[in-house]
Amino acid sequence: MRVKVLSRNPDDYVRETKLDLQRVPRNYDPALHPFEVAREYVRALNATKLERVFAKPFLSSLDGHRDGVNCMAKHPKSLSTVLSGACDGEVRIWNLTKRQCIRALQAHEGFVRGMCARFCGTSFFTVGDDKTVKQWKMESPGYGEEEEPIHTILGKTVYTGIDHHWKDAVFATCGQQVDIWDEQRTSPMCSLTWGFDSISSVKFNPIETYLLGSCASDRNIVLYDMRQSTPLKKVILNMRTNTLCWNPMEAFIFTAANEDYNLYTFDMRFLTSPVMVHMDHVSAVLDVDYSPTGKEFVSASFDKSVRIFPVDKGHSREVYHTKRMQHVITVKWTSDNRYILCGSDEMNIRLWKANASEKLGVGKCKIVA
Repeated sequence: MRVKVLSRNPDDYVRETKLDLQRVPRNYDPALHPFEVAREYVRALNATKLERVFAKPFLSSLDGHRDGVNCMAKHPKSLSTVLSGACDGEVRIWNLTKRQCIRALQAHEGFVRGMCARFCGTSFFTVGDDKTVKQWKMESPGYGEEEEPIHTILGKTVYTGIDHHWKDAVFATCGQQVDIWDEQRTSPMCSLTWGFDSISSVKFNPIETYLLGSCASDRNIVLYDMRQSTPLKKVILNMRTNTLCWNPMEAFIFTAANEDYNLYTFDMRFLTSPVMVHMDHVSAVLDVDYSPTGKEFVSASFDKSVRIFPVDKGHSREVYHTKRMQHVITVKWTSDNRYILCGSDEMNIRLWKANASEKLGVGKCKIVA
């Protein structure tokens, strides 16, 4: 005699404790659920909308400067430390964890035109309108000690930018020409020039560290090789480029912030045309900085906004602005890929989330005995 018996595994429908949710059996037969795809699409769309609704990207404002913030620099070893230079010659060092200024010093007479930290994080360099390059200790002076620079180099012309080599005790300044300096000498090791116009920005390549690029006011972007002490290549755009930034993950890729409201991503091996043109700003783009992953970059513009662009997209995925924010002059993406800092005309540094809807801080958890 044959007997048919229902056999069920109790693990499929019996709860382990009273706090567990009841398991609901589901039949995945598509004939019984004709609108499953449409329903899931609506759910996904609503979830995305809610993510945008609850996005709160603005975290805090660091105020204390008495003039517009003109430049910023990241500490290479400390995530919570950032440096800023203002138009009145003041330099401030900030603790982002406490969101307060831990040190302020009067570095220059007139604008602080550029600043950069040494690769080891023990000191930083500033250049200003008073034709000087100054090296300062990162640590505050001890009790009774005066606030004085470690070294001061007096130049012949105004320096408009500075950047430090990623591995060696070498830094580069720009003004009427690009000068390569050794930290121990008061005269440049070599001077590089191609044309006769003022250079606004100079940046070392973080991967191929002997390469550096500069932007000049005669619409040129010039690339140099430090080993040969000669310019390598030049690309001429329709309008002036304010600054450029190298991709930290792809050695030959850099992005230029231009006066024609666009950003141009170039491959330095094929400079005849840009890899991608990034559009969305409605005024001149003043600064650009890459994320540590090399997948995105952030731009600051005269149109009072900050935008985040994917490297391979022509339009921004995010735009940040507040009612009080004026022309954004400088922007930085923090080394942990979580935050964005921007400095603007109205004397504030603002801290933003890189991912607008990301939940930060300690999460709440319920412990059941």
